[in-house]
Amino acid sequence: MTDRKDRVTALDLPMVDPLPEATAKYFQVCEDKLGMVPNVLKAYAFDIDKLNAFTAMYNDLMLGQSALTKLEREMIAVAVSSENRCWYCQVTHGAAVRALSGDPVLGERMVMNYRTADLTPRQRAMLDFSVKLTKASATIEEPDRQALRDQGFTDRDIFDIASVAAFFNMTNRVASAIDMQPNDAYHAQHR
Repeated sequence: MTDRKDRVTALDLPMVDPLPEATAKYFQVCEDKLGMVPNVLKAYAFDIDKLNAFTAMYNDLMLGQSALTKLEREMIAVAVSSENRCWYCQVTHGAAVRALSGDPVLGERMVMNYRTADLTPRQRAMLDFSVKLTKASATIEEPDRQALRDQGFTDRDIFDIASVAAFFNMTNRVASAIDMQPNDAYHAQHR
């Protein structure tokens, strides 16, 4: 096995080689925009259908049409990932919160405990709902949804909050199960 520092996951699942043309182009776009190919993409690249399914869902939830801002969606990712203790997502999405907010303290507080962060009541309600969904989804009731409506979220927004939180609950579990490692570059970003 390779040195922990040099591997993407604990599993021996190498990327398809050669990558299909569309995948190679996508990875090049990542390299050009981010300066790296995120390890999560490399981890899924042993099976191009799984990679495509993952990226389609991620891109829809995190970049697609929604009244939720990109920062709000990243905040959900961090709060859920912090609750689940997902190393990969705490590092990568913590960096995204730092970048989008312009506030390195917010990014760190979100990773450690969003409850200590300087949040608006709207953000706090969104994250409380997301964490309750993470801890005990069967306990979500109408008052939980109404608390979001009281902060100005529409029913579509509530669907989007639930979808982002649920997606990260799934990806956190996969990342933890396979010991997915974040790219080193994330650690120093936007500090």
